[in-house]
Amino acid sequence: MHLLQNKVAVVTGGTRGIGLATVRVFLEQGAKVALLGSRQESVDKTLAQLREQNPDWPLLGFWPALTDEQAVQQTLEKVVEQWGRLDILVNNAGISQSTQLYDYTMADFEKIIDLNVNAVFCCSKAAASIMCQQHSGVILNTSSMVSLYGQPAGVGYPASKFAVNGLTKSLARELGKDGIRVNAVAPGVIATDMVAALPPAMVEKLAATIPLGRVGQPTDIANAFLFLASDLASYVTGAVLSVDGATQV
Repeated sequence: MHLLQNKVAVVTGGTRGIGLATVRVFLEQGAKVALLGSRQESVDKTLAQLREQNPDWPLLGFWPALTDEQAVQQTLEKVVEQWGRLDILVNNAGISQSTQLYDYTMADFEKIIDLNVNAVFCCSKAAASIMCQQHSGVILNTSSMVSLYGQPAGVGYPASKFAVNGLTKSLARELGKDGIRVNAVAPGVIATDMVAALPPAMVEKLAATIPLGRVGQPTDIANAFLFLASDLASYVTGAVLSVDGATQV
């Protein structure tokens, strides 16, 4: 029996990295998945790749502006129209930045907050309005280890992830009465496009600081989302699960 058999999931930022790994793991575990991306081209390309891997996987793809309440609501309604319900939302879309404070502009800061916080609020509100009618559902957020420790530059990113933790814990308390669980995963250093672009010697040096001795893989995070989305975590809500190999900071 698959852990997410016949569950319906929406994954934002689902075209690459952690989001794509999560889409794939959810499909492998029996879920029907709608992946959301920033552009039609990237969504169509990802859908084609996944269908090539398994043409029988139940998949949808959309590209709404994640801070547009009406667009998000309409997208989730299309998912429900297709599959009858909404069980899981993974708020994974996000951007990072490492600009020094003295060079940081308000526009830079607002861009980070818009996608990393406002979109999480917008998507969570739309999903909760559907899930509460079912009296069941799971909202999962991608946080970061820097939400716990901060980082030496690019203050907007850790600030946004601190906010994600606050949304997670507060919504867990608010939505529990409606049968909705809300949790977050705080990844450490993960082998996404950003890390892949680093020189191998730098990656080796980075890995040496991690007690588990390696950089994390997107699937490591996807598996954490799988656990939290499944009934194995039926009494887990308001948690921020660190998946970082006990990274030294």
